[in-house]
Amino acid sequence: MKRHNIATPSRLIALMAALMISGTLFAQQVEPIIETSREAVDDTAQSQEQIDQVDARIQTLLSEFRANLKQLEQLNRYNASQRRQVEAQRREIASLTEDINNIASLQRAVQPLMEDMVTGLGELVEADVPFLIEERRDRVQRLKEIMDDPERSPAQRYRLVVEAYQIENEYGRTIESYRGNIDVDGRNYENVEFLRVGRVALVFKTDDDEVLKYYNVDTRSWEDLDKSFLPAIKRGSRVAREQIPPELMYIPTVAPEEAN
Repeated sequence: MKRHNIATPSRLIALMAALMISGTLFAQQVEPIIETSREAVDDTAQSQEQIDQVDARIQTLLSEFRANLKQLEQLNRYNASQRRQVEAQRREIASLTEDINNIASLQRAVQPLMEDMVTGLGELVEADVPFLIEERRDRVQRLKEIMDDPERSPAQRYRLVVEAYQIENEYGRTIESYRGNIDVDGRNYENVEFLRVGRVALVFKTDDDEVLKYYNVDTRSWEDLDKSFLPAIKRGSRVAREQIPPELMYIPTVAPEEAN
C-alpha cells in the first residue's frame, strides 16, 4: 500500500511564498513592457493625430490651390478680354484721330459749298413764282448772316441750309391759301387772298371778287384771269384751308411747249 505525501503547512507557506516571489518578479519584468507598449500606443495615437492634421492641412491647401488655379484662369481670360478691348479702343482712337484731322479739311471745303447753296437759294427765290416772297427773302437773308456768324458751328449752318431747301421743296407739292398785300400796275391791293397750287399756279382775288389775277411765268407779270375760274379758285382756297376734302379743279397754267 502506497503512501501519499501530504504537504505540511510549512511547505505550503514556502510554496506560496515562492509563488508570490515569482509573481512579483514576473510583474516587475512585465510592467516595463506594458509601460513601453502603453507609451508606444500613445505615441501612435499622437502620430495618427498629427497625420490627420497634416492630411487635413494638405486637403485645405489643395482646395485653396485649385480655387486659386481656377481664379488664375479666370483672371487670364479676363486680362485677355481686356487686352482685346484696349486694342479695339486704340484702333477706334486712331480712326477718330484721322476723322478729326479730316474735319478741318472738310470744313474748309464745306463752307464755300454752303455759301454757294445760300446764293443759289436766293437766286431760286427771285426766279420763282413770287409767293410768300418777303418771307422767303428774309429766310435767305438770315442764312447769309448765319454764314458769317462765328458762334454758329459748321454743323448748325449746314442743318439750317438743308432745312431751307426742304421748305422750298415742300412748296412744289403742296397747296396753300394765305393773305397778303401786293402792288400790281401801280396799284396796291391790301389783304387779298392768294391761292398757290404747288409751283404751277399762283392766283389772288379781292374779297369782293372784282379783281381776279394770276401770275404768268412766261411774262413774269400779273394778268387778269377770266372770271369763269372764280368758282374753281374758291373751291381751291377751301381745300387749302382744309374746309372741304380735296377734289379736282381747274387752274390757270401755261401749256407745255414741245422741246426742240
